[in-house]
Amino acid sequence: MLFYFFTSDFQFWKNLVVFFTKASLVTFGGAYAVLPYVAQVSVEKFNWLTNLQMIDGLALGETTPGPLIMVLVFVGFMAGHNHFGNSLLMGSLGLITTTFYIFLPCFLFIFAGAPIIERTQENKMVKEILSLVTAAVVGVILNLTIYLGQAVLFPKEFAFSGINYVSTELGNCFLYRHVSV
Repeated sequence: MLFYFFTSDFQFWKNLVVFFTKASLVTFGGAYAVLPYVAQVSVEKFNWLTNLQMIDGLALGETTPGPLIMVLVFVGFMAGHNHFGNSLLMGSLGLITTTFYIFLPCFLFIFAGAPIIERTQENKMVKEILSLVTAAVVGVILNLTIYLGQAVLFPKEFAFSGINYVSTELGNCFLYRHVSV
């Protein structure tokens, strides 16, 4: 990894590389299977972007072909951009790094797994396992729907009639209180 030698914040780049490599391994069920994972980890664990920025990325992905790659590289761009003080250069480097590490495992799987897939194409047990994976993907897509719905319908902070409100999460309920500006 060149980041080890050429950057002062190696931990950020290591987190970015490992995270998007893991994300690419979860893409087995398609784009919507990985998006909840990316949304929750990049927003809640790493704080690379806000909920609303994540929704902007998902909207970008839905208005253009290829939602997976568009959303993931948007997150990579925003991670570099936000982490390094709104730097377009570091955001672009985050975008390029994200793109590379999203596709690297896919290429390795294709080269290593193609001969195995040909041999298991008619295997009934493999087909049954894949039907279970399909059911799990439906659950993951439902998780994404709930995550996005909560972020849009119940934002942590919103304004109404010029008064700012902040939400406090209590279990699955949100209590809104007035905050002075």
